[in-house]
Amino acid sequence: MNLLEDFFSLIFPDLCVTCGNSLWKYEEIICTRCDFHLPRTGFHMDPGNPVTLLFTGRIRPEIATACFYFNKGNHVQRLVHQLKYKGRKDVGVFLGKQYGVCLKTLPSFSSLDLIIPVPLHPKKFLQRGYNQSEEFAKGLNLSMNIPLDVVSVRRCKATETQTRKSRFNRWENVMDIFVIENRENLVNKHILLVDDVITTGATLESCFTALQSVPGIRISLAAIAVALR
Repeated sequence: MNLLEDFFSLIFPDLCVTCGNSLWKYEEIICTRCDFHLPRTGFHMDPGNPVTLLFTGRIRPEIATACFYFNKGNHVQRLVHQLKYKGRKDVGVFLGKQYGVCLKTLPSFSSLDLIIPVPLHPKKFLQRGYNQSEEFAKGLNLSMNIPLDVVSVRRCKATETQTRKSRFNRWENVMDIFVIENRENLVNKHILLVDDVITTGATLESCFTALQSVPGIRISLAAIAVALR
């Protein structure tokens, strides 16, 4: 069986999603060299990190974090592009599994009850075929062993793309777009709310605000990447 797998890997090699080079047998999604050079933030180890501070005066998460820095043209942008626009759901799961290994050892994340990905509007979900934030959340679920909840938050309004919008216009674009279902299942729970990329944080803020209406709820935030200016 291994000989057959080796033969097919020669004909149809798995390629690194960032540099396009062939992956070695025990590499997955991204080659060791590219993985080594990914710009990790380490923010999960610091409750007062820049992502948490980004929401100061707006919302009060228990802790907010992102795995990578997102910059135009860097490897992280390529990873997110493959996940979001090229159907590479496995990229999201892979990154979630990796980051979950880091998070589960920390006291800040030890009391989590549920992982909730920021939902897409049904129209966008049908168009894309999946929710990229949910794929990241699936990876977190696998490595952290925390239940995944994809039904308690619903996106009730379709919105325009956030690209090229100002901070105020981004917030205006996502006001009141989320509805909470099954509220009784969220009472007194500690939720990890998950998104793909944080820019201004407007979408996460809107979703957080909707969830905050649930009695006793505590909310932490996590994303694949953050674009800091």
